Amino acid sequence: MRTAVYAGSFDPLTKGYLWVIEYGSALFDRLIVCLGNNPEKRYTFSESERISMIESSCIHLSNVSVYPLGKDFLVNFSEKIGAKWLLRGIRNENDYKYEVDMRDENNAINPAINTTLVLPPLELRRVSSSFVKSLVGPTGWKEIVEKHLPPEVHKKFIGKYSDKEGL
Repeated sequence: MRTAVYAGSFDPLTKGYLWVIEYGSALFDRLIVCLGNNPEKRYTFSESERISMIESSCIHLSNVSVYPLGKDFLVNFSEKIGAKWLLRGIRNENDYKYEVDMRDENNAINPAINTTLVLPPLELRRVSSSFVKSLVGPTGWKEIVEKHLPPEVHKKFIGKYSDKEGL
């Protein structure tokens, strides 16, 4: 069975991240979406909220599961669960350079794990969680962010930021 891991903080899950998950679901027999926590980041949504949003957005994908990373290096977590690939989405040249560096470091830690890079469609390449959060505030922001978030995530996002209209 070909198993891959797609990791991120997904705060929140965007349509760009969901595209990578759907693509990976078609590419691999099993895809584990691994929720990482970067100690350098302040999260809008809790770990359990992010897991719930990912699960509800991926309910149509029977070969996708969601797990928190915990304290392991991603490549070691991947090996523990039997995954041989890391799936990564790249939006631009900066992402590519970063992912190549990460691939090299991951390979130094655990050469048994390979990295597959995928390029989302043009209309999704500028979308990131921080980009979506930057849209909050001006009148009409709720409709604007709706274009970038899966429906279940949009509902939770609106609930989290409901007091920010017209700032």
